[in-house]
Amino acid sequence: MGRSIYKIFLWVYALFYVLAGCNHFLSTAVYYVMMPKWLPAPGFLIYFSGILEIVSGFLLLFKKTRRLAAILIIMMLIAFLPVHIYMIQMAPFKLGEILITPVIAWLRLPLQLFFMGWAGYYYKKTA
Repeated sequence: MGRSIYKIFLWVYALFYVLAGCNHFLSTAVYYVMMPKWLPAPGFLIYFSGILEIVSGFLLLFKKTRRLAAILIIMMLIAFLPVHIYMIQMAPFKLGEILITPVIAWLRLPLQLFFMGWAGYYYKKTA
């Protein structure tokens, strides 16, 4: 991959996490809907995961912290798997204005794997 394309995708990936993290604070009610009822302290988990996403996005931008960011992102996405499984079990349901159908809920799982692979790429590339 060319250096400029690498940088563009890096910035896109980092911005994705910063914006996703900010969304935890802007659309908190939506995250309560997705949160499995058996998880303790849903409010804390929603805000904590938002902070982790924002921090990880910023850490991606610096070569010295990029590997740490990649590890944090992969661990975070693994931790999010119960939420995605719960969404599959709940579908169909409304998430804000969006109808989450069973197909959409199932498609989120491979998307998580894609994002883990993307983080893994930056982990390997920075080594």
